[in-house]
Amino acid sequence: MIVHEEFDRDAVVEELEQVRLVFHHLLTAASRSDLRRGTAGTRWTNEQLLFHMLFGYIIVLALLRLVALFSRLPASASRGFARVLDTTIVPFNAVNYWGSCAGALVFNHDRMGAKLDRVIAKLQRHVLLATDRELSRGMHYPTSWDPFFGSYMTLAELYRYPTKHFEFHRRQLTFGSSVG
Repeated sequence: MIVHEEFDRDAVVEELEQVRLVFHHLLTAASRSDLRRGTAGTRWTNEQLLFHMLFGYIIVLALLRLVALFSRLPASASRGFARVLDTTIVPFNAVNYWGSCAGALVFNHDRMGAKLDRVIAKLQRHVLLATDRELSRGMHYPTSWDPFFGSYMTLAELYRYPTKHFEFHRRQLTFGSSVG
């Protein structure tokens, strides 16, 4: 068992809280025209990209369950699962794109902040309650799906994933120099 003594639960909780505050600042500072403007390096509008950034946190909640399952199976199970998912990169990219377009219609500018608040609160509770044994559990991931997925990640590493994803995409927002 790998013990994550270096894993600072309080630092991760604070990191999540800082993201929550930044996200709310982005939502508050963005005008309607900012939200409709295209982003730098993606096909999304700023509002769609904001939803995609939120979704990075939502997906971790689902991945917590998968880690719990796959970490109890032979490593070959999650390795095979990740390989299968890697072969679906073309449909994944379409679902990833269109899902964020649709998601921004449901959880639009007016509803995203509250959704992120609920998701961050759940993640913070999970982080604080996770045992060293749970933090050391892990699984293989489809590395073609996201540059921040490692081929194998522990739960401790997974808790840091969505903020890396968030910060990467934050640089693609085109709100202007006064926001961000």
